[in-house]
Amino acid sequence: MNRERELVKAFVDLADTYAPRFDPLFLFDRLVHSCRQLLEVDAAAVMIADARGTLKTMAATEEEAAFVELMQMQTGHGPCMDCYRTGRARSIPDITAEHDRWPQLVTAMTDAGYRSLHTVPVRLHERTLGALTLLNTRTVEMPQDDLDLAQALSDSAALSLMHWATEPRQDDVTTRVQSSIAAKATLEIAKGMIAAYHDVTIPQAGHLLADHVTRHRTSLADTALALVNRTIDPSFILDASATA
Repeated sequence: MNRERELVKAFVDLADTYAPRFDPLFLFDRLVHSCRQLLEVDAAAVMIADARGTLKTMAATEEEAAFVELMQMQTGHGPCMDCYRTGRARSIPDITAEHDRWPQLVTAMTDAGYRSLHTVPVRLHERTLGALTLLNTRTVEMPQDDLDLAQALSDSAALSLMHWATEPRQDDVTTRVQSSIAAKATLEIAKGMIAAYHDVTIPQAGHLLADHVTRHRTSLADTALALVNRTIDPSFILDASATA
C-alpha cells in the first residue's frame, strides 16, 4: 500500500468512530499505531488529562513507551507535560542533552533504548486534552511535514471522541474524556484478570482480549466492563490459536 492510501486509511479508521458502536479504547490505539506506521518513529503513546488535569496513558505501541509516559506523569516534568500545559508541540532531537533538566526521564528513555522525543498536543479546537508522544531509537530532528501529520491525526482523534454519545450535551468534553479514562482503567483491571487466569503477562492478556473482541465483533470497553463486573468469566477469553 502506498503512502497516499495509508494516509487515507488512517483518517478513515479514525473517522469510523462516528459509528454508533464507538469504542474510545480502539480510537487511541488506532491513533498511536497509525503514527508508527505513517511516520519515521519507533514508538508512539498518547496521554489524556482527567478532570483534575492529571494525564493518563490511553494507548502505546510499546510497553517501554508507556513507561516513558509514566515517568513524566510521576515527576510532573518533561516535554509531554510542557506540551499539554502550553498546547504547543515540543521536539527533543537528542534527549541526552537534557539530562540536567530531566534526569529521571533521560535515564528512563535511554534505558528503554530511545534517544529522541517529539510531542504534539491532542486538542479540540483551542482546548488541549492531552499529548501525543513520538519516540525514536536514534537522535533525529523530525521533519515539519511529519509533525504536521501527527498533529492532524491527533486532532482527528479528538474530534472523533466528541461523537461518543447518542445524546451529547452542549458542552460534554469533560464527560467524554472522563468516560474514556474510566474505560481505560477498567481495561487494565480486565487484562489483569485475564493474565491471572491464563498465567500470561499483561501484554499477552491484552492481545488475547483484543483478539477476542475482533473475532466476536464486540466492544472492547463493554467486554472489559463485563469482565470486571463478572458477567463474563476470564475463561471465556480464549487463545484463538489454541481453539483452532
